[in-house]
Amino acid sequence: MRIHEFQARALLAGADIPTPDGEMVTTVDAAAEAAERLITDKPPVLVVKAQVHAGGRGKAGFVKVVNTVEEVREAATFMLGNRMVSPQTPPEGLVVDRLLIASGVDIEREIYLAIATDRGRRTNTLIASAEGGVEIEQVAEARPDAILKVPLHPLDGLSPFQARELAFKLGLKGRQVRQFTHVALRLADLFQETDASLAEINPLVVTPATPEDPDGQIVAIDAKFNFDDNALFRQQAIAELFDPSEEDPDEMRAKDAGLSFVALDGSIGCLVNGAGLAMSTMDIIKLHGGEPANFLDVGGDASQESVTEAFRIILGEDAVKGVLVNIFGGIMQCDRIARAIVSAAEEVGFEVPLVVRLEGTNVEKAREVLDSAGERLPTMRTATDLGDAARQICEAVA
Repeated sequence: MRIHEFQARALLAGADIPTPDGEMVTTVDAAAEAAERLITDKPPVLVVKAQVHAGGRGKAGFVKVVNTVEEVREAATFMLGNRMVSPQTPPEGLVVDRLLIASGVDIEREIYLAIATDRGRRTNTLIASAEGGVEIEQVAEARPDAILKVPLHPLDGLSPFQARELAFKLGLKGRQVRQFTHVALRLADLFQETDASLAEINPLVVTPATPEDPDGQIVAIDAKFNFDDNALFRQQAIAELFDPSEEDPDEMRAKDAGLSFVALDGSIGCLVNGAGLAMSTMDIIKLHGGEPANFLDVGGDASQESVTEAFRIILGEDAVKGVLVNIFGGIMQCDRIARAIVSAAEEVGFEVPLVVRLEGTNVEKAREVLDSAGERLPTMRTATDLGDAARQICEAVA
């Protein structure tokens, strides 16, 4: 599960990690009112940032540094009135209905700081780079030695000496070391306490020296958090931050129906029971020259209702030119799922080719059910095995 930047900032502030003041707004007038409350410095500096679950906001024009309330109003009018299109959004872009209005910060240097799960090392790992404020993937590819990694102890987490050593490697000095150590330790605690799968601050900035702060201040001005869906049952406060408007509508429908669904870019819809079998089905479709339109796992005990909803979701995609059903009856009996497929197909109505492959318990009875439904479902074909099913559906949509 992902959350918005304004929510991530609130988590950081709650963990005693310094962040600039800011307010989330949903209208142009509210943006102007927030700006008036936030303007305390002279000359004033404010930042208007679109709140969407996608990167590339700055290059897309959806992060604006402004100096007046009128400029805030202009930026808010633009962002709330246009879709944001970036390399990380769909081609049609994303609707922007929330903005963060935040106080600006003078920046002397930028640092990247994050915690993620390193599956190679089988441990959570603190990741840092002196080259913050840019896409860290590009830094990792071009200059891998610029990425510093510190594995976290599975029980003790991040130790203070590890954080201090990292601060020195990043070139921090004086009071900056103590400030960075505090931020890193609190971020590590927050990561553990919230069952996060990613906690990222980019950038973590060092402000210029002032008489009050001769070494400047370390402040988090942008943040991203992802959370483990499997742990949300014990993270009620985190679960309440979920924004369904930022998710694919079909994926949300599937979730409500107890289905696992991910939309893809192909033309062959897939209805399969079991995640591994679903992956294999997509692989063999590609092997025969087709492109899967989705990953859809109806689970090991699919009902007629879930199969019907699965068909509705698949056929709701205009790009789908054919559907492959691949069911292995282990605990589930094939004749039962065959009756569910026929009933669901009749209820939904099929105009595209439908290829069905069943194997497992009561498979002969299931084939009789499918054969008897042939006249009622003229677009349906049966397959003897998965290879035959993939060939048939790929030929049908070619």
